[in-house]
Amino acid sequence: MVRLGRRVRFSINPFLDHDSPGANAYASKPAGEGLTIYLELAVELVGPVDPPTGLLVNVTEIDRVVRQFAVPVFAERIREHRHRGEHVPLSAVAQILWSAREHLADKFPAARVDRIVLKLNPFRKLAMDTKEPGIMYFSEKFEFAATHKLWNDALSERQNVEAFGKCANPTGHGHNYIVEVTVRTPVDGPALKTGQFEHLVDSHLMQLVDHKNLNLDVPAFRDDVPTVENLARFAWEHLVGRFDPAQLHAITIWESDRTYCTYLGPKGIQP
Repeated sequence: MVRLGRRVRFSINPFLDHDSPGANAYASKPAGEGLTIYLELAVELVGPVDPPTGLLVNVTEIDRVVRQFAVPVFAERIREHRHRGEHVPLSAVAQILWSAREHLADKFPAARVDRIVLKLNPFRKLAMDTKEPGIMYFSEKFEFAATHKLWNDALSERQNVEAFGKCANPTGHGHNYIVEVTVRTPVDGPALKTGQFEHLVDSHLMQLVDHKNLNLDVPAFRDDVPTVENLARFAWEHLVGRFDPAQLHAITIWESDRTYCTYLGPKGIQP
C-alpha cells in the first residue's frame, strides 16, 4: 500500500457564470478571468501499486477527475454564496470540501480517496480525513526571528561540539523560523474565527520568542537546549487548551527549509 498525493490548482471568478478552461495547469486550470479566487486542492489516494506500471493511479487521470468532478463543486457553491451575498465561514468551506470528496470517492477503482486538503492561501489550509467525516483540520503558518546557541553546560566543550557541530558557536546564530499551528474542530461546531486564532498564537507564543535570544530571554531555555525539537514542544505547551472548543492537533516548526520538527503532544507520537 502506498499514499499518492496530487495538487490541482484552479481559479474561480465568483462574478462570472463560468471560467476559461485555460492551458497552464501549473499555475491554475481553470484559469479564471480577471480578479479571481485561487485555490489548490491536494488529493491523497491510498492503495496497492500496479506491478506492470509501478503506478497507483496516473497523475494525469487524477488531474482529469478532480477538474471534472471536484472543481465544479467549488465553482457552483462559491457562486451560490456570492449570488446570495453570504459570508462563507470555515465550516461552509469544510462542507464544500467534503462534498468534493464525495464526488471523487468512486472515481478511482484502484485506490481510495483518503485525505483532501484545500490550500486557502500560501500560508493557510483546511484538511479533512476520510476516517473523520465530521472533523476539519485548520492550519496556519507564522514567522518569527530568533537567535540561539545549542550548548549544554553539563557537557564538555568537546562533547558540545560533537553533539551540535557549528550550532555550538559560542556567540550563537539565528533563524527565521516558520511555525505551523494545526487545530481540529467539528465542522458543525462553533465557528472558528481566524482573527481570534491568530491573536491567541501571537499573544501566547510569538511574543515570547520573536526577536529574542532564546537562551537568555526565554526562561524555559535557560535549562533546556533550544533545539527545534524542544522549541516545538515549548510551543505546544504554551498553546494547548487555548482554542476551546477547537483542540490543538499539531505544531510544526521549520528552522530552515530542510530542517523541521512536528510535535503532536505527549501522547501524539508513538514509537
